[in-house]
Amino acid sequence: MASKSASIIAAGLITLGTAAEAAAGGRALECYEPVRKPAVYDTVYEDVMVSPGGQWVDYAPPIYGTSERVEQIAPPRVTYEVVPAITRTVYDTVKVDDGGYAWEWRVIHGRKVLCKVWRKARYARVARTVVVEPERLRRVVLPAEYESVAREVLVRPEQRRIREIPPSYRTVARRVVVSEGSTTWRRVHIARHCPG
Repeated sequence: MASKSASIIAAGLITLGTAAEAAAGGRALECYEPVRKPAVYDTVYEDVMVSPGGQWVDYAPPIYGTSERVEQIAPPRVTYEVVPAITRTVYDTVKVDDGGYAWEWRVIHGRKVLCKVWRKARYARVARTVVVEPERLRRVVLPAEYESVAREVLVRPEQRRIREIPPSYRTVARRVVVSEGSTTWRRVHIARHCPG
């Protein structure tokens, strides 16, 4: 739409210019018109790389299993332990008070008086511990100790296989300019306006 408006405006300006020139009394001596030569195109085909290729690594992880066997975890050894002493309790009768005369306060018929009294000797049973067999060291022989141990073992190591992948190409069409378009001027003859 804008191109059409520009063409109408240009045509109007040319008409006004011609009319102004005619009104001014000017006379064209030579006239030329542009001749456009379009550009020439051709289609060319070329291979373009779609994928650069490379290497594909196929990886298989290692495989492990379990192996179980009996192993010695402690060698035979000798140790010593303390055997506590054997004791027993023995009871003895011992005199705890010799007795004899003593003074003590007493209340007799409501009167507090100090009296001399006779006390008998007092005895009591006293416990004591006696050693029947003294403490001693006893030699103890401990046998070797064994245990079933499970260990992880390699059944198959990891594997890597490298595969080469070649690059891939595709043919594509492309328009190229064989010769650029150009504009030349051609002399024209228009009766009563431009001489030939």
